[in-house]
Amino acid sequence: MNKIFVFGHRKPDTDSVTSAISLSYLKNQLGIKTEPRVLGDINRETQFVLNYFNVEKPKLLNDVKLQVKDVNYHKDYCINEKASIKEVYDYMITRGITGIPLVNDNKEFVSLVTVKNIVKSLINGDFNYLSTSYDNIVKVLDGEKVLKSTDEIEGNITVASFRSTTFLNNVDLCKNDVLIVGDRHSIIEYAVNCGVKLIIITGNGEIKEEHINVALSNHVNIIRTNFDTFHTAKMIGLCNYIKNIVEEGRAYTFDVEDYYDDFVDMSAKLKHNNYPVVDKNNICRGLIRITDIDDKDKKKVILVDHNEEEQSVEGLNEAEIIEVVDHHKIGNISTNNPINFRNMSVGSTNTIIYNLYKEAKIEIPYEIKGLMLSGILSDTLVLSSPTTTKYDIDVVEKLASDMNIDYKKYSIEMFKEGTSLKGKTKEEIINVDAKLFNTDDKRFIVSQVFTLDFDEINKEKDDYIRIIDKIKDDRELEVYLLVVTDIVRNGSYVFYNDSSKNIVGKAFGIPDLYQGYYMGGIVSRKKQLVPNIMEVIR
Repeated sequence: MNKIFVFGHRKPDTDSVTSAISLSYLKNQLGIKTEPRVLGDINRETQFVLNYFNVEKPKLLNDVKLQVKDVNYHKDYCINEKASIKEVYDYMITRGITGIPLVNDNKEFVSLVTVKNIVKSLINGDFNYLSTSYDNIVKVLDGEKVLKSTDEIEGNITVASFRSTTFLNNVDLCKNDVLIVGDRHSIIEYAVNCGVKLIIITGNGEIKEEHINVALSNHVNIIRTNFDTFHTAKMIGLCNYIKNIVEEGRAYTFDVEDYYDDFVDMSAKLKHNNYPVVDKNNICRGLIRITDIDDKDKKKVILVDHNEEEQSVEGLNEAEIIEVVDHHKIGNISTNNPINFRNMSVGSTNTIIYNLYKEAKIEIPYEIKGLMLSGILSDTLVLSSPTTTKYDIDVVEKLASDMNIDYKKYSIEMFKEGTSLKGKTKEEIINVDAKLFNTDDKRFIVSQVFTLDFDEINKEKDDYIRIIDKIKDDRELEVYLLVVTDIVRNGSYVFYNDSSKNIVGKAFGIPDLYQGYYMGGIVSRKKQLVPNIMEVIR
């Protein structure tokens, strides 16, 4: 079973990242193979938390769109380019396929051969020339190795179909000839003396010891088969290397990482049925056919700290959601099958996950406790946010006690690092935690920035407002609200696009609203900001 990805929303904050890690650990302890991921760059606060508890940052997950590797294509279906035509034909027939990728000794893709190629070669091919290996001939003719001096066999095919005297008087043999003959000792003697490349003795005929000795000294290969001369002559062409009949021009391939939709679109244009599958190193991974594309293994995901598609990973509709753990309002996520959906009205997703550990009776390691504590402190602003519940307070006090940590002092360190705006552009500051919301056919964004130094933003507020106005117009939003939350004062300053002044003023009951207005006690986007705006614009 492939790993299940556990991740938070597109704008990773401390609660979403630590929730993903904590829940993934729990699932793994329960025997469910998962991996935590993030959907974007993590902020300074979250990086501080990970460093503090010595936890590795989760890898980035770009999307969960269906890829070629998610299709149940014919894995490892390929054959060496030096296989015989007969071996390749049998390979395709026994597997019910009409094409097969050819690879070299390193399994690198070379070309594609089809039944059509084989039929064409049997009708139009050169029946008088052989280029293959000694072992291929033995396999195809169900033969016996009598004498082998070389691995490679290449030469003109001659069949001893005349009377012996006629053959000896009229046929000139040379070192590159492949002779098919029965137990006609005079012709065999002539052939070994000429030093031909290969003698195929049909009908399980006898060969004299003296002829074998001459053949050995003249480097003549000998194979014996039970087939008669006619059947041997008919089969000898199928001993050729398959690579000899492949048409020029590399077949169209698909990489295992290619998107499923791209495969469907391109195959519709090409109108072929067989496509080799390769990786980035050109190693052949198998064969995908048009008839295979409905058999897919969707990527499996667990969502934490969100349940709205707009906030989630790209391609979510192509994945299988198997669980959601969240503390926000129920959004627009839908599933084809029943799932575990744990949603609680608490201040942090980590509070819910803590309870999941207790329910499962799984011991929580020190570093996971630290991540949980950090997530709850971050999302509840050290238990001062109106979203804070008794559950959050109890979990924080329990974790802090278990870890012997002063959570208030620790949170000051965490927020000090996280609220630093040093080195960030205005665009980065505005977008660091911007979330899109929908109500009916109207869309709006609430971006929240935490800082201990509001003046640093306020002195350049005109620049921030210009950026806000541009984003609002470019994305056709009803409102773009930038909320600068001062953790120490426990309140927020608001900036907004100019055209939505009346909406924002009405939403918060502020008739004399102006840019940078301070709203005391307003710190929660989820409970105080978003609901008020929705009430006005819907």
